[in-house]
Amino acid sequence: MAFLSFLVFPYLMSTFVLSISACHETELFIVPDSIPAERKLNIGVIGAGPAGMAFASTAATIGHNVTLFDKSNEIGGQFNMAKRIPGKEEFHETIRYFRVQLGKLEKEGKLQMKLGTEITYSQMERMSSDGQNKIDKWIVATGVDPRMPPIPGSDHPNVLSYIDVLRNKAKVGRKVAVIGAGGIGFDVSEYLIHHDDHDDHDKTADEVNTDEFLQNWGVDKGNNRRGGLLPEESTKISKPHREIILMQRKKGKLGAQLGKTTGWIHRSTLIRSNAVEMIGEVSYDKIDENGHLHITIGKGESKKTRVIDCDNVILCAGQISKRDLEKAAVDAGGDLADKVFTIGGAFEASELDAKRAIDMGTRLALKIDDNTVVPGKHKFQADTGAEEKMFKTMKRVLGI
Repeated sequence: MAFLSFLVFPYLMSTFVLSISACHETELFIVPDSIPAERKLNIGVIGAGPAGMAFASTAATIGHNVTLFDKSNEIGGQFNMAKRIPGKEEFHETIRYFRVQLGKLEKEGKLQMKLGTEITYSQMERMSSDGQNKIDKWIVATGVDPRMPPIPGSDHPNVLSYIDVLRNKAKVGRKVAVIGAGGIGFDVSEYLIHHDDHDDHDKTADEVNTDEFLQNWGVDKGNNRRGGLLPEESTKISKPHREIILMQRKKGKLGAQLGKTTGWIHRSTLIRSNAVEMIGEVSYDKIDENGHLHITIGKGESKKTRVIDCDNVILCAGQISKRDLEKAAVDAGGDLADKVFTIGGAFEASELDAKRAIDMGTRLALKIDDNTVVPGKHKFQADTGAEEKMFKTMKRVLGI
């Protein structure tokens, strides 16, 4: 059993999403005011999501002068959508943590927050040559946009993106087709089966009904039964608010790439609701004038077509990085191109990962004053530990 755990959970270095230096204390030194005066920089950070907040907090703490911009009137970025997902209510606290940390730095005069401010490339150029207060380097943490698959009819008003649903709080009907079964597709599906459009209040972690959670999962609160489990007939599943058809292009189990420790929970929640149909190996043919989705399932002789009569189609088909500012700097060909560093989702738009974004922002903040750190070579990772090296050696020796 221990050997199997070793294979599934190799001895990788652990950390904590809010403090990336945890378990990395010998390589990440976030020491207040440790930057010598001659190496202090004026840094502009565009985007107050996970990566931007982490960079701004770390850079200001060690002594740089930081200005944090965001076109939204609130910090948090993708966290403001994630906190709405059942089971992810703790992101309310993540945002609160950064709000307090950034607020302290602002009071100390180390950081300015300019929310409700969208920065253009022309503004970056002007602020980079603004005399004594010029911005020395720019950090672009503008995040991602939803990827819009080329499905005929996807401009129908019944078609929504996950951002429309989670951030813009668009009203969603009772029968929903969800395109894309990655982490976002599962999150949106779970949100929709639990969310009532008549209640726009976002629960915090303290507001989650513990007794309801325990009963949903068959946990004996009094621990009177073997294993602390209630009999199956005593388990009560919350009534779903919607019927969901969740689809993916790939063949095989939906949610196969979800996290090892939590993926089974997401799959189980949707399956146990009896309100979610999961379909793999799907081709999306069109969305007709009625907003209904036409699909083909399978390939070759076994393929079959189907029309899904639904109220809404929600696109959760991945993301693309928002790199417009970086591209504008490169295309302009001036000195500014060497001063623009892209981080977080804007750097890498694969499955959104807050820990990865915060790690990248934190590590770059600690090296941004180093003139050898240049755009394109500004992503730094933890050193490989002895345990991970051993694991990789065992995999090679055992041929697994």
